[in-house]
Amino acid sequence: MLKENTLVLFCLYFSHLVGVFADTDTVKSVSVKEGDSVTLQIHVTEIQTDDRIDWKFGTNNTVLARIRTKTSEIFNGTDGRFRDRLKLDQTGSLIIMNTRTTDSGLYEVRIRSSSRPEDTHRFSLTVYAATTPAPSSTPPSHPPSHPSSGPHSGSPPGRSSGSSDSPDRFLLVLISAVAGSLLLLAAVGIIWIYRKQRTTDQHAETREDEITYADTTFHKRNAQKSEDDVVYASVVHRR
Repeated sequence: MLKENTLVLFCLYFSHLVGVFADTDTVKSVSVKEGDSVTLQIHVTEIQTDDRIDWKFGTNNTVLARIRTKTSEIFNGTDGRFRDRLKLDQTGSLIIMNTRTTDSGLYEVRIRSSSRPEDTHRFSLTVYAATTPAPSSTPPSHPPSHPSSGPHSGSPPGRSSGSSDSPDRFLLVLISAVAGSLLLLAAVGIIWIYRKQRTTDQHAETREDEITYADTTFHKRNAQKSEDDVVYASVVHRR
């Protein structure tokens, strides 16, 4: 029993280590429009007292922020580019406000604690100018505006889609009406044929009831005796 429990605990710990290493090797791509704020989110629900969190930026590993015993420190970077634009939330995630194109680059956070294994996250941040379209992986934060309609601009955008859908909608209604009419005519025809057949059957039954049947018997008639066999005699009456 003890061996089985030890094996289960070892498997769980090994799978956790595999997940940690997988997260360490993964670089999450994030893009944002210049001037907007962005949050680099880490997988920590609550900061513990013994947690040590370090945020670094760029290939030189410039320290941006750190947390020790639930106390946070914010740095402006070596050239002061992040002055008054960095903040840490209650989970240790880094918030960059009023982003600039110079903020683009690799961000790394390392989380160490005595209660859990060391964890590292990497973020590849891209800040694009307001006039530059957003990368294909991340849609722009605002939908593109439609051109205003003028005297020479044709029909308004809001009506163009509706007008293109009108013929299809009319055709669908017409087909539905024709199909309904055909079904109605078929139903009426079936009912009429049924009633006509039923009336014909009733007339046939009535005629059969009016016929009177009689039995005919034929008798053989005796032939009249020939006059040759008759003898005539005179009768004398005496007084």
